[in-house]
Amino acid sequence: MELTFTRAQALELLKKYNKEPFHLLHGLTVEGVMRWFAKTLGYGDQADYWGLAGLLHDVDFEMYPEQHCQKAPELLKEIGASDDFIHTVCSHGYGLCSDEVPTHQMEKVLFAVDELTGLVGAAIKMRPSKSVMDLEVSSLKKKFKDKRFAAGCSRDVIRQGAQMLGWELDELFAKTIEAMRSCEAAVNEEMKAEEVHADTE
Repeated sequence: MELTFTRAQALELLKKYNKEPFHLLHGLTVEGVMRWFAKTLGYGDQADYWGLAGLLHDVDFEMYPEQHCQKAPELLKEIGASDDFIHTVCSHGYGLCSDEVPTHQMEKVLFAVDELTGLVGAAIKMRPSKSVMDLEVSSLKKKFKDKRFAAGCSRDVIRQGAQMLGWELDELFAKTIEAMRSCEAAVNEEMKAEEVHADTE
């Protein structure tokens, strides 16, 4: 798995097609989470690849919601992304907006954590701390069972992702919380830097 572009190029591409801070925050969060999983699951030498797949997984979502995962290959070609990388990005939408099946461990993780990080993010907003640092699995399970909470986060996809990985839901929840803890400070810092940059333009 060779990367054919830099993180700077990836971030520029993401910002070119995503202007909403929420979408940038989601991309940066999934990047950090994917890096953590790469290192934890024994793919540390591929952490950059896993991370950038996370960063760019929703590159087409804001501007082309009706063509999500269909428009991505064209946009990713702008930075010379390989066919393998494009397959990884598109496979996270398997069953919903893509026919690309997640086959590699990395693709299964991306499929599973995409919706789950959204659910965790929504849960964090409700907490006094506004942080994942004090979020427990038991609390996340309650939010998961409440279908009205963050209704846009597909529970079926999260379940399917856990199944693909051969993990119980509790294990997926615990690992994802830990992964989000590992990158929360860096993501918040980068978001602040982006705000400052936007204000000075």
